[in-house]
Amino acid sequence: MTEAVRFPDVMLLAAGLGTRLRPVTETLPKPLVPVAGIPLIERIMANARAEGAKRFVANAHYRADQLLAHFGGLLKVSREDDLLGTGGGVKRALPMLASDPILVMNTDAFWPSGSDAPLARMLARYAGPHDIVLLCVHPRNATGFARSHDFCLSPRGDVTRDYGAPVIYAGVALLGKALFDDTPDGAFPLTDLFEAALERETLFGVVLDAPWFHVGDAAALAETERLLAP
Repeated sequence: MTEAVRFPDVMLLAAGLGTRLRPVTETLPKPLVPVAGIPLIERIMANARAEGAKRFVANAHYRADQLLAHFGGLLKVSREDDLLGTGGGVKRALPMLASDPILVMNTDAFWPSGSDAPLARMLARYAGPHDIVLLCVHPRNATGFARSHDFCLSPRGDVTRDYGAPVIYAGVALLGKALFDDTPDGAFPLTDLFEAALERETLFGVVLDAPWFHVGDAAALAETERLLAP
């Protein structure tokens, strides 16, 4: 990618309720919970910045002021008085996102900084406004994920329900703004858009070639920190 091509703006999904991953973090919104000393949201932003991301927007609901204070105004925040879900939260923030397509990233899953550069492969796979490209991970490389898999990935990179290798959705999606045109104005999940793309055969996947950590509970946090320890 040349400098003349704008790297997509990044939407950080950070509006979940508070977490009790461990007692010291009971008063923190989950994206600010430290993992081996670095807040989750900063680890995800580092993954994106390493490949050229410069503009970030995060949605916030629980303790939104803490998120704003942590970044000192360097992060745009879309406040949600009522939770809008992953899809509704992105739709609410679209006016704050200048690029098209955009990258949407969960703030509870990451890969070690510098271990892979999958976003460039996602951008190369994206061909037009009807496409959605998901970052996927093989279950053998995943920590902290309870289900066996989310989808299957064909040898050509098509996401399917039952053909190809079982993969987990790794919490990063590249998609165009027009896909939100016919969606509800209230709460809805981003997976509704994934399912629609799956039906029209425009849902694609790129595999992460690195360990992937999903920090969803105290056990996953402890295991992640153990694996990241020097």
